[in-house]
Amino acid sequence: MMKKLTFILGLMAMQFSKANAQDSLKTNFQYGLPTIAVANPYVNGISSKSEIVAKMIRLELIKMKEYKVYDEFDMTDVLKTKEDFRTACFGQNCLIELGAALNTDFVMCGSIDGLSNRIAVTIKIVDVKRKTIYRTMVKEFDNQEYELQRMLEIVLKEMHDTPMQKEIIDRLEYKNEPITSTNVGRINNSGPRIGAAYLTGSMNEFALRPESQGGLGMQPYVTMIGYQFEKQYVGTENFSALFEGIINISGLEQGQIIPSFTVMNGFRFGKAGWEIAFGPGFSMKKMSSGFIDKDNTFSDNGQYFTEKEWSEYAERTYSSDLNYYENGVFMAPKPGDINSNYSFSKHHDMRGPTYFNTTFVFAVGRTFHAGALNIPVNAFYSAQKGGGMVGLNVGFNVQKSKSPIHR
Repeated sequence: MMKKLTFILGLMAMQFSKANAQDSLKTNFQYGLPTIAVANPYVNGISSKSEIVAKMIRLELIKMKEYKVYDEFDMTDVLKTKEDFRTACFGQNCLIELGAALNTDFVMCGSIDGLSNRIAVTIKIVDVKRKTIYRTMVKEFDNQEYELQRMLEIVLKEMHDTPMQKEIIDRLEYKNEPITSTNVGRINNSGPRIGAAYLTGSMNEFALRPESQGGLGMQPYVTMIGYQFEKQYVGTENFSALFEGIINISGLEQGQIIPSFTVMNGFRFGKAGWEIAFGPGFSMKKMSSGFIDKDNTFSDNGQYFTEKEWSEYAERTYSSDLNYYENGVFMAPKPGDINSNYSFSKHHDMRGPTYFNTTFVFAVGRTFHAGALNIPVNAFYSAQKGGGMVGLNVGFNVQKSKSPIHR
């Protein structure tokens, strides 16, 4: 029992002595540490100079306290002896030769490459005495060159199994997301559109109303012709987001010109090209204040009375003090009569003043493909206060241009 206790106490003493020795080494890190020199790395595709990048690497090595780091002044005399040492010492043999001339244990070099939307950092450490590569690492980062020193810090710490803040790594790490593929990118598909629509609600009544009453005097359907501008701002293999602008003219076949402009945000799903889109439409309209005689109380054909027309009609038909029409069943819709069954409100009227009009358009459809030819087919509904139009349009466009999402 006594021997076992003595053995345990001896182990504890050894561990305590070892911990004190490690603490002493960390405190006085300049003594007993291996020496290392940093050669100017190969830099391509970014604006930073190789000399500046080498300074960044030295600074991060010093912070790590694992090497005695040669600075550029320690290396000046040796670098002058050979041009390659200053400008083109990237390979293993050259680095070993440089390390031998500097009488250092290790030489570090690497490359920094700007590759489109990312930066690739390659670092290698050459063991001069053993003439072998001691450590090496390659890591890709998001193209944020102003954070280059942090990128170097991450690579060096991972090479030496030193913890690094995960938040910094996540912010700089290159995320290989499926933004573009072989046939998906920024696509400019624009082309003509033709279609037809049926008018509903107040638009239906406005179309059927005779021109003498401010209506269009036509059937409640219109054909339309226009042009769609389309711009894809996000594209993946199975999803695309689109900006669409549509200039449209309706009613030509019935002697009317009804212009409109629609701005839509669209989403296209899957290889089949299913799409939904929605957005505001803008046009001009003529309106007046009045009422429609829906019950044929004052007319035989559901006449539309403007306020002015009603005043003239009432003055001709009723005495000035009469407030009710036949036994009080209907109130005569005189201005200011709060008990009127008919009240004045805004209605489409080609005789009235012009107002700015807005609608909301919702569409669903599919794009069919034949080589570079796209044939979009869409059902849509254009809604406004009191009515709207529902219809179908068809178009065609040719894929005119394609470029990567990232530049």
